[in-house]
Amino acid sequence: MASADEHDHDGQSQIEYHHNSWSINLEKSQYADEATRAVRDGIDAVEHTAPGYHVNLVTHGELGYPETFLFDALDEYDGQPIELECIKQCGCGGHVTRVHIQ
Repeated sequence: MASADEHDHDGQSQIEYHHNSWSINLEKSQYADEATRAVRDGIDAVEHTAPGYHVNLVTHGELGYPETFLFDALDEYDGQPIELECIKQCGCGGHVTRVHIQ
């Protein structure tokens, strides 16, 4: 079944891309103890970002530094080429990782 971001045309899914830089909030309470979910949704956000733009992955502070759970997963990402940049820690304890899509 195609998600709200995908359309089925002649049996093939086509992903709709963000043709701008954007952020995804992975800092909500449902991510506080689910690094796997944050990684999965982060990779999904990367896959929905057009080349030449970036997506900011804002992760929950309870998950710790993104380098400990997110960077390795993104390094293994086998999609379009990406570049990772740790931006900052939010005042509330979360972290911002910028993923540049090349």
